[in-house]
Formats: sequence, structure tokens, C-alpha cells
Amino acid sequence: MSEKEPAGLSVPTSCHARVVVLDPDPYAAAAVRQTLSTLGYGCEIAGTVDQVVAALRGHAEAIVLADVGGRDRELLGLLQSARGACARTSVIACGADIAAARAIEWIRAGAADVLMKPFSANELAQTVARAATRNTLDTRASREQPAAESGDALAQIVGRDQRLGRALELARAASRVRSTVLIHGESGTGKSMLARAIHRASTRAAMPFVELACGSIPETLLESELFGHVKGAFTGAIADKKGRFLAADGGTLFLDEINSASPTMQLKLLRVLQERKFEAVGADDTIEVDVRVIVASNQPLERLVEEGRFRQDLFYRVHVLPIELPPLRERPNDTTALAEHFLRGKSAELGRTILGFTAEAAEAMRAYAWPGNVRELENAIERAAIVCDGAWIDRPHLPERILNAAVVRAAEPIEPLPFAAPQRALDAGASAGSASAAKSKSLADAMRDPERAALLAALAAHGWNRSKAAASLGINRTTLYRKMRDLGLGAMGEAC
Repeated sequence: MSEKEPAGLSVPTSCHARVVVLDPDPYAAAAVRQTLSTLGYGCEIAGTVDQVVAALRGHAEAIVLADVGGRDRELLGLLQSARGACARTSVIACGADIAAARAIEWIRAGAADVLMKPFSANELAQTVARAATRNTLDTRASREQPAAESGDALAQIVGRDQRLGRALELARAASRVRSTVLIHGESGTGKSMLARAIHRASTRAAMPFVELACGSIPETLLESELFGHVKGAFTGAIADKKGRFLAADGGTLFLDEINSASPTMQLKLLRVLQERKFEAVGADDTIEVDVRVIVASNQPLERLVEEGRFRQDLFYRVHVLPIELPPLRERPNDTTALAEHFLRGKSAELGRTILGFTAEAAEAMRAYAWPGNVRELENAIERAAIVCDGAWIDRPHLPERILNAAVVRAAEPIEPLPFAAPQRALDAGASAGSASAAKSKSLADAMRDPERAALLAALAAHGWNRSKAAASLGINRTTLYRKMRDLGLGAMGEAC
């Protein structure tokens, strides 16, 4: 790292954050401490993982900059131990010649960021500042409950699923800052709706919200759409055009389907996200804007980085505050609430009085997997409201594909799980449970054991190959990793 501090290096607002440096090179560690101390961070050097953990105790939040010399298992141990000592700890893994696939695995394991050696003072400052911002947002999200006021844009999003609730907490915290937000989830899960809600809950609510689906614009026109162009810049440019970035100045720009952006466009986006500056196509003047950027992807960006289809540096740039929207099939208890919400709106639009759903219709909707997620559910409710000729929506009013899926699922035999250990655990739990215990057990606790058993069964059946297990369960690998972590299966996976 260069010892000379470059011009324009700014002091971060989170100077109270504690930074612990773990580096086998004492000279490199000293240079990092000098740079961070100049910026106002409290910084100390640790020689071992145990010393890092000791340094973290007693602090509400902290940042660890760790070079473990390529020893992945030591890094994993640090990630677990650090959070045990200080709940709000962001670990930045660093090293030389780090392959993209390895960096992604570190991120999946819990690292907040990856810093490639050698790095400049500016790169160090920006990376540590991002980690400090993330700590602050996580702290706010854990302390604050969703507001109940009817005017709260985020409180109006329907659903009681715990994962959705966590996403809304992060979105509420994100609405207070300008940091880039990455919303990832399958098509139809409501990424655009959440982006609009973040904008409406922010101090930028009175300013423009501009949306662009990168996949809907031909590559030859995407640059012009984003940055604008001047007259004569290319064939057909008969007049000056203001791009989406300039149109969103002071407000929010939502870039959907960022995974479909070409390599050239990814490079241009990287620059504007870093500097908030750009040039219109065919122009020499640089335009500077104040824009909060929210990006969304319907494919796991980590996988695209591994495949070489998405820039690693752009991934780190947009991965400041990731928010995952779970698919509807993974939160079936929200199906009825969403259906009733949509029905009220459609009934009002049609000038009809429809009271609700019969028990048979509600059960059919719960049994359906909803591959199109919330968008498909809304369309199905609109169709049902149009064809319904009474006060209640019944099974015949639902689309045929929903009814067929419900019949198939009801006819499927229940087979024993191929992995014996979780099945025995379930049997033992069932025989030991008394009526009073069943009443006191929450729904989340009741669902935890079967979900854990299903994950163990799939992993065992595929020799603990995460990709194959995730495919057999109908979920993506990122979701599987998260579920394994939440259910306490991470350590078992490492041992196996």
C-alpha cells in the first residue's frame, strides 16, 4: 500500500468504528494502521485469531481486516469467533492473487468484503467505510420495528414471513442513507415495488424516481438511455436527449435486471457508481449528479461472477447493502394475505362486492408453487375477480393450472425421507410432544425441524453437493447456504 495519502481522501462519518488488523506482514499492518488512524479510526494490530477476538470484546461494533495467507479454514474460524465476541463485526478478507470463485466463497461464508493486495490508501478507506456503514445499518435495523403508520410506504408491503420482515427492516434502514442497494430475488417477487417503497420512505421522496430495466433496452441504445446523448452523436440522434441518471438527479434511479448489462456497460456503470459523474454520448462535458442507485437482479450475481459474466469489481460496488426477497413458494402463509389484499383492489376497480375466498379456493392457492411469484398471484386474483359472479371466489374461478397443481399435490404419496437420522429425530419429537407442549410451540419452531430434516435428507442424498441438493429442493444455492446457516448445519457441512 502506498504510504502517501492521495489528495481528496475523505474522513468517513463512522470514525468511532474499531478496526483490528490481522496480517502476517508487520510492515503492511503498520502502514494500514497509520492510514486508518489518520482517518480517525481506532486501530490496533493482532498477531493471531485469538488476539483478534480478545481485541473485539467490549465493543458494540467493529471491523476486522484479515489476511490469513490463503488459509480458508482459519478465515472461517475467524468469521465465527469474531461475531461471537462482537455481534456487529464486519470482516474484510484480503490477500494477493485472489481468484473470483474463492472471493465469492469468502463472501458466502460471511465476509463483508474482499480487498485485493496491493491496494491503495483510497481503496482501503472506501472498503473500511463501506463496512462501517453496513455495521451502522445493521444496528439500526435490529433496533427498529416497522412503523405502523398508514403513511409508511414500507409498512404497507403485505406479508408476515420472517425473511420478508428482515428485508423490510434493512430497506427501512437503507432509506436513510445514499448507499447503493442490491435487491435480489426471482422474477415477480416485488423488487420494483420494494425499490419504490425505499424511495418513498427516504428524504428523496419528493424528488424523481426513475426506473430502467436493463434487459429491455438493446445494448446499442442502453448507454444513451442511461447517460443521454447530444444531437448528431450517432445515426438517428436528431436532438439532445437527457439520460436516466440526469433525470433522477436528486432522487433515486432503479436499475432492474442489472445482470443483463453487457461487459462494456458494466464498466461504465462502475465508474458512475464510484464517482457519480459521466459524459453524455458524443459530449465532452462531464456531468455530476446526486443520485441514490438501487439495482436488482433476478439471477445470483455471485454465480455470474464465477462464470465470468459479471465484473467482480462491479459486484463489490453494488453489494453494499444486499436485500433478498424470498419467493412466494417459500412463504405460503403470506399467500392468503396477499390474495385478500389484491382482491380488495381489484374489486374496487371493477365496482364489485366480493367478500373473499372459500376455504377450497384458499387451500388450492396455498398448494400451488407460484413460479411467477407475487406477480402471478396478482394476475390470478384479477382473473378470478372478473369471472366471479357471486360474493365469494371459489375453486372454479381460479386458473386451471392452479387447480391441476393442487390435485397433483394432494394425490402424491408421502414417502419416508432417505436420510434416517432426521427421520428418527422427527419420530422421537412427535412421540415425546405432549398436548400442552404443542400448544406452546410457535409455528416457526414447529416448521424448523421438518425444514432441517428436508435439507439434511437432500444433502445426504447428493453426497453433500450443495448445488445438486439445492436443485433437488427447488431453491438456489444462495438460499440453501442461508438456510443451512440459520438451521445450524454450516458446521456439519464443513465436517463432511
